Amino acid sequence: KAKFYFFKKGSLNKMAGLTLQKRLAASVLKAGKNRVWLDPNEANEIGMANSRQNIRKLIKDGLVIRLPVVVHSRSRVKRHLEAKKKKGRHTGHGKRHGTKDARMPQKVLWMRRQRVLRRLLRKYRQAKKIDSHLYHDLYMRSKGNQFKNKRVLMEAIHKLKAEKAREKTLNEQAEARKNKAKMKSERKASRKAQVVTETTVEGAPAPDATS
Repeated sequence: KAKFYFFKKGSLNKMAGLTLQKRLAASVLKAGKNRVWLDPNEANEIGMANSRQNIRKLIKDGLVIRLPVVVHSRSRVKRHLEAKKKKGRHTGHGKRHGTKDARMPQKVLWMRRQRVLRRLLRKYRQAKKIDSHLYHDLYMRSKGNQFKNKRVLMEAIHKLKAEKAREKTLNEQAEARKNKAKMKSERKASRKAQVVTETTVEGAPAPDATS
């Protein structure tokens, strides 16, 4: 914030001759000369001080003050720069320090990918979309670096589920054919047995009427 001081007539000319007092005050206050403020209305009294002890008395009386450090904040600049970096600006080869692995370690990328894949597998298992056997199989495949992202894993799950359903359908059809053939052979055997029985009955001698 800007500060406004009101000076007496001719006080500015008097302030020009207070370089000694300003130097001594800077030494006592442990600050630069630009941060030392001398009261322009008391220029005569300040001009009489020619030792550090006198300067300390003036500081105690409030005629000499150490000004606060002027804040030159870069927070808005940093915020603007970060927004630009998110868009990909200011990230070329000239702005980079450190190796590629130091800037973004492979281990961190691996951990992030594994956590995403394992979270998806847990979600599918809880929703009963996959059973525990398929979960374990896909978990170990993920650990073996078989899926590079979630989309590939989801495609693999759909493919495995489709294969499993197809295999189940084929097994059911094979079982149905097997049962049909078995029933057919049973019917054939029963007809054959029936024909044999009828032939045996027809070929037997008729019973004697007199007996």
